[in-house]
Order: sequence, then structure tokens, then C-alpha cells
Amino acid sequence: MPLTDLTHAELLTFRPEVQEPADFDQFWARTIAQARAAGGVPELTPADSPVTQLLIDDLVFPGFGGEPVRAWVSRPLNAAGPLPAVVQYQGYGGGRGLPGENVVWALAGYVHVFVDTRGQGSGWGSGGDTPDPHGSGPATPGVMTRGIHSPETYYYRRVFTDAVRAVDAARALPFVDGDRIAVTGGSQGGGIALAAAALAGGVAAAMPDVAFLCAYRRGAEVAAGGPFLELATYLSVHRDEVADVFRTLSYFDGVNFARRIHAPSLFSVALMDTVVPPSTTFAAYNHLAASDRAIEVYPFNDHEGGGGAHWRAQAAWLAARFG
Repeated sequence: MPLTDLTHAELLTFRPEVQEPADFDQFWARTIAQARAAGGVPELTPADSPVTQLLIDDLVFPGFGGEPVRAWVSRPLNAAGPLPAVVQYQGYGGGRGLPGENVVWALAGYVHVFVDTRGQGSGWGSGGDTPDPHGSGPATPGVMTRGIHSPETYYYRRVFTDAVRAVDAARALPFVDGDRIAVTGGSQGGGIALAAAALAGGVAAAMPDVAFLCAYRRGAEVAAGGPFLELATYLSVHRDEVADVFRTLSYFDGVNFARRIHAPSLFSVALMDTVVPPSTTFAAYNHLAASDRAIEVYPFNDHEGGGGAHWRAQAAWLAARFG
């Protein structure tokens, strides 16, 4: 595989100015306030799983508009006192899968909240359980252009709001230490984690992994594969909507969220990534407001990034901050 983007040296200083709406903060404050005002409480039910050495629950919590969103909550047996939590978001097209399928954070001693993504879960993996009961105007296959005519109707407004409410739900669990909540995810999950870290309030650490949903225009222009191409396809048909589309996307750009993240942050990037061009992830990282920050670079990897090796790096990094 060849390098897919800028050189490492160029990436370190790549800091494009991404459009930022004047009402960005007001838009998101209003959106999150409306979701919180919609009511509803998180509900836990023991999951049906063959796993016996962890406690695993099915969590249903109110997301955007109070609509139900599901997650798996996994935690160590017989743990003393409230535990730190890791809220994890899923990659593009995947769902939360089966109970017990993704438990490494619980095995490392954390409460692990693995969040479903509304309207996804049928592209790979073991499925999802959260519908997205909203329609859309004309769109390309996939979710990248659903409702793209306005920030009010755009698909990721609902997903990012769900992500914030997942942090709220985690904080409400009696066995979670609300002062030690981290957010993470790979690809789309990394982009969602950036939004949650910026919007939820009180997030203590962010770990976006090969983060998607950053620097949308750059991604649409240079990505060789993956969902950024949905944007390019849409704009190749709707030729007169370029300015309007990128105005909508500016409300959802990981670069604009990164500017508002002060929590300790560990990013990762793969320099041969054909799905998420490394320049898009670096665009967010280089705008990050956090002073405690680092980025792990995997020079010879595609979108799989650092895989299990990076999880070990994340676990060591987070333990150093959470104890």
C-alpha cells in the first residue's frame, strides 16, 4: 500500500481553517437542552449471555428527542466502589453486536458502555438494535447525506445527541464514578467521540481512533474509498448544492469539536488509510484545545490502524490518568 495522503512531516503542521458557523455553540446548546428536556430515564436489564465472569446489562436510554437508544454495559464482578467508565461508539455500518462480544475495557477494570448507532448495524458485525425513525430528502446510499439540506435535519445531529445522552446515562449509573468517564471509538466512532467530548460536559478523557467525520471537504476530495465518497457522489449529482452541503457539515465537523475539547486526549492515525485520509484526522488533532494530548502514528497501516497494539497503548494511557 502506498502513502495515501501528505507525508508525516506535512501532517504535523496541517491545520486547515474549517468553516465554523457563528451559531455553532448555540445550535448545539439548544439541541442538547431539548434532548435532555424530553425526559426518560436509563433502564438496565440483565443481558442473556454465556459470559459468567462479568456483569453484562442491556441499557436503554433516551437519546435525541427522547427516542430510545440501546447499549451494552459490561463491568467486573464484585468490584468495590464506583468504577471509571469508558463509553465507546461504533464504526460506520456496525451495531453494538451481541452481549459479551466486546468486553476488553470491562476486563481491564472499567465499566464499559458500548453504544449502538441509530439506523446502522447491518453493514458488518453482529447487528444493531436502534432504529432511526426519521425520514430524509434525496440522499446517496448510506447515511452521510441523509437530511443534509439543513443542520436541523442532518442525520449526525441525532447521532451526536445520542452520544451525549450516552455519557449522561453512564454518569447516572450508581456503579460509575462520574468524574472518570472517557469516550472512545474507531473511525465513525472516533468522530462521534470527538463530538461527545466537546458537548457532554465533564468528560475526563477522549480517545478517538483513526477518527472519521473530520475536515469533510478534504475527505470528500482525497479519500480513495469509504463513506467520504458518498459526499462526493452526492455533489457530483447535486452540482449546485456544494456551498449549502458544506455549510451543513460545518456544524458536525470534528475540527470544530476539537477546538472545544480541553480533556486529555489520545488520538491515532494510519498513514496508509484509504478510508479516512490521515490529513482529516490531523486537521482535528492540530486544532485540539487540550494541552495533555498525544497522537499515535501507524506508518504502514490502512484503516485498521494500530489494532490490538493501539488498545494496549490506550489502556496504559488511560490508567495513567484515571489510576
